[in-house]
Amino acid sequence: MNTAPAVQKTSIALAVLLLAGCATVNINESIEQTNQELNGFTKGQLSLVQTDAQRQAMAAKASDILKEPLSQPAAVELMLTHSPQFQTVLAESWAQAALAAQGGRIHNPVFAFERLRIRDELELGRLLSFGLLDLLSFPARQGIARTQIDRAQLQLTGNVVDQVTQVRQAWVDAVAAQQAHTYAQQVFESAQTSAELARRMQEVGNFTRLQRARQHSFYADAAVNLAATRHKATSSREALVRMLGLSSEQAAQLKLPERLPDLPEAPKAPSEVAKRGEDRLDVRMAKQGFEASVKSQGLGNIASFLDIEAGVRYDTDFENDTGERSNKKGYEIELALPIFDWGGMKRDAMNANTLAAANRLEATLRNAQSTLRESYSAYRTTYDIARHYRDEILPLKQTIADENLLRYNGMFIGVFELLADSRDQVNTVVQAINAQADFWRADAALQATVVGKPMTVSVSGAAANAGGNAGGGH
Repeated sequence: MNTAPAVQKTSIALAVLLLAGCATVNINESIEQTNQELNGFTKGQLSLVQTDAQRQAMAAKASDILKEPLSQPAAVELMLTHSPQFQTVLAESWAQAALAAQGGRIHNPVFAFERLRIRDELELGRLLSFGLLDLLSFPARQGIARTQIDRAQLQLTGNVVDQVTQVRQAWVDAVAAQQAHTYAQQVFESAQTSAELARRMQEVGNFTRLQRARQHSFYADAAVNLAATRHKATSSREALVRMLGLSSEQAAQLKLPERLPDLPEAPKAPSEVAKRGEDRLDVRMAKQGFEASVKSQGLGNIASFLDIEAGVRYDTDFENDTGERSNKKGYEIELALPIFDWGGMKRDAMNANTLAAANRLEATLRNAQSTLRESYSAYRTTYDIARHYRDEILPLKQTIADENLLRYNGMFIGVFELLADSRDQVNTVVQAINAQADFWRADAALQATVVGKPMTVSVSGAAANAGGNAGGGH
């Protein structure tokens, strides 16, 4: 029986099977998987723009979205499909997954050719070599590659959650800043009118110089506040523009709602946001990291001791004098001898990495529910503060302002008391807007934390202090 053809066919079949079993990455399938996993979070609008036709379609879609005042869901949709910054995140995730898949493939064989002349003898040497250890460890490396690809998939999902949360919070900042600027404009116009009225009343002798100066001081403060809120509105709007990736023409088309959405009738119950720790995104990522470390350590322990290269040699000798030609066939094996380096440091490093991954997993499990409780506390606290402003503080301030105006008209109080009350009312309205914005930021952070991307928000000092004061007097 001629065994050479059989061996050749077997080798070819084995190579085909190995290549067919190589891990591959399809970015479209990966994005679709992320869409399914985050369907309730992104509404399945994630897509990677790769062709000019797709870019034109997305530009047309962006134009349609920008025709109406931009709501928060529309801002998320616009960022997911149009923002170059977000498309960069998708492309980098694609590259990361492709590199992970590449790590599970067999290294290409190396062909070496040599030509030697010894007196009248010419020798041509041919060597086809490959890493025998790579071949033997192929199943293990495939497993590591698939684990890393799965981890890249989870990393993509986490990045999407992060970007969506950022654009939601940027939208809240922009709308709240615009709302505060609009109110500052109204206060400024009112103060301007009052200052002009005071000037005229002083001219006819109905106001003292001190009374007019106090009116004018209120007007001057309103002008400073208007300038500050104008800049904040501009900077917040531009931050949103950058997150959405709008061009100058598109930024000019951007229209924001006049005010933040109303508070929900009731806050979410703790049971609505509770989620099993094992299903959270951060826990799954930590598990994937631990599994990848364990698999890499198993393969790395072997590779730290030895490295084997196998090759097939085919040489030809020519005798120039006689014209004879002879062929030599054989094989060679190269084995790295662990004389100077036994790989102890490599194994220590792998042990340390695996230990770190195990501790990271344990820490993530312990932190998962804690971050959820903290995020829910921020959500509930900001809700209670914003509702307290809406239901208690603002109506009380309005009642006080109405009563003071009646007392001023009846000459029971002076202009100084009336101005002090006006300043207090203006501050209260601004704090109410900030409290409402804090709630919507906390709501966005809570949504991300429930999915498994912990984000914390701080309850602003102004709102907290104001709420505490108000609560103390309530």
